[in-house]
Amino acid sequence: MHHQDIIETLKKRRITLQVNQETLAMLSGVGLRTIKQFESGKGNPTLETIQKLANVLGLELQLAIKKITAENEESDHML
Repeated sequence: MHHQDIIETLKKRRITLQVNQETLAMLSGVGLRTIKQFESGKGNPTLETIQKLANVLGLELQLAIKKITAENEESDHML
């Protein structure tokens, strides 16, 4: 998932819960300016920032790392 997709998910959840940006900033410890920048498509949030916002909004952040094997790399090159 691209970071912009994550921010969009957080924004939709914030709106669904009827939490304004100011309240989210206060509860999460993330600056209001930072939240406004992220929601407008600017900035590049850190995982820590995303986690803080997700916690306040009752969302669970999951990170998936795909292991690449030599077999996978060979099949990718054949395409």
